[in-house]
Amino acid sequence: MTNLFHTDLEQRWSQFTLVEQMANVGAEIGRAIAWRKKGEKPMSINALYRGLELLDFTINDKKNKDSLKEILRVREALVDFFLGDNIYKSSDTIWEKYFYFFNTAARKNR
Repeated sequence: MTNLFHTDLEQRWSQFTLVEQMANVGAEIGRAIAWRKKGEKPMSINALYRGLELLDFTINDKKNKDSLKEILRVREALVDFFLGDNIYKSSDTIWEKYFYFFNTAARKNR
């Protein structure tokens, strides 16, 4: 896989816990939502792609194999929400709530 945005991060990514990884993904998805609300589609799409790249690093991290089903489903639903027909009926609020818990847990564990 070619890194589009986070060059040299994949090697260090496995040092983060799954919760920290998902909190970082959530930060990018939060940016994608915020940019979209402002009508800045190119910025929103770039943030989405950064989030998906981090999600791909998370998928490739061997320690996350037991959570792979959920992580892959999250990726599928995010792509559907931002780029597809939103067949899963996601919303900004649903994604913000989903990632909020990872952010809270990651901060708590510091």
